[in-house]
Amino acid sequence: MRALDLRDVSWHKSSYSNTTGGDCLEFADGLPVVPVRDSKDPGRAPLVFEPHAWVVFADAAKRGDLFG
Repeated sequence: MRALDLRDVSWHKSSYSNTTGGDCLEFADGLPVVPVRDSKDPGRAPLVFEPHAWVVFADAAKRGDLFG
């Protein structure tokens, strides 16, 4: 599998991230996959989702149904 070069992507903070410095989720769009990272640790490798998998994950998170 070819490595994904994310050096020049624009990261966007999720509207669900709080303003006090915690829970800061960022994503990059305009790619064939959806990379997601913790803005407090941008040097760490992001999680990379297929677009459909990201939608399913985000919907479950909104419902609070990730572990139930």
